[in-house]
Amino acid sequence: MADAPIVHGGNLREAARRHRIPYDAWLDLSTGINPLGYPVPPVPADVWRRLPDGDDALADCAARYYGAPDAAHVLPVAGSQAAIRALPALLARGPAGVAPLAYGEYAPAFARHGHTVEALACERDTLPASLRHAIVGNPNNPTADCVDRERLLHWHAQLHARGGVLIVDEAFADTGGSASLAADVARDGLIVLRSVGKFFGLAGIRAGFVLAAPDRLAGLRDRLGAWTVGGPAGHAVAAAFADTSWQHATRARLAADGARLAALLRAHGFANRATPLFCWSADPRAYALHDALARLGIWTRFFAHAPSVRVGLPGSESEWQRLERALAQCVAGLTSDIPR
Repeated sequence: MADAPIVHGGNLREAARRHRIPYDAWLDLSTGINPLGYPVPPVPADVWRRLPDGDDALADCAARYYGAPDAAHVLPVAGSQAAIRALPALLARGPAGVAPLAYGEYAPAFARHGHTVEALACERDTLPASLRHAIVGNPNNPTADCVDRERLLHWHAQLHARGGVLIVDEAFADTGGSASLAADVARDGLIVLRSVGKFFGLAGIRAGFVLAAPDRLAGLRDRLGAWTVGGPAGHAVAAAFADTSWQHATRARLAADGARLAALLRAHGFANRATPLFCWSADPRAYALHDALARLGIWTRFFAHAPSVRVGLPGSESEWQRLERALAQCVAGLTSDIPR
């Protein structure tokens, strides 16, 4: 039997069909992707024509940017999604802990390869003795929860003693505010995933990195095969990683925009947790807000299994004003009912 489809943000064509609003009329706030992404310089013509020369230069570039020990501890992949799907097959089977509300690919990927999946309570200092592996988003998507470095390393030590692995997904860590374990990946049993799609706003190029001990990466490299990241994508990543001025300015802008979004939702009665790239609210009216905004052509992400809504950043002042008007228009009549 085929796996049930996993719902992600960005499914705008589905929203357009369901609500009968033209695709181009929507304001898509359903993802946590920077709406003002990195301006990729023109790609040289020969980069389009030739096969990638190998990942060594790109891995070296990423090691410097992320602060990994060296290029041998970095594997470029076609988005961290590729690694999430492949890694469980390379790990000893056993119970894997995943937060009850986390990125939707983790639990199915581990279950597909024979692991049992258990709920992971990220506020605990000591992991349950039953767990062999744990997967943590830091910050977590969508709840924005962060785990401090000391606790993560303590968890790693516990799991490593059991022959297990700690996977830390740092897809949203580029904005700052959460401690990275990139410098610690020489430790056996620690794997860090990084994404270029969120902070840099380059989700379409499908590029990411796995940071781990070289022997751990060797098995993943063999499983994924050659040329996991195309030449044009590598060109874009190298330029983005080298542009420190853009990075500094963007972190400042995203911090301000994230705070603005959180304040806007609070002003309309929705308590929330925030990162610089999105806000998440578990308000009982979450579905009603999602649905009411959709009827106005604004797409957000609703999580049905733990009723809550995630709202991404508008990309222009006119989009901010549109969101503000929509909230003012629809919030007063919202209820906590969720249609069955």
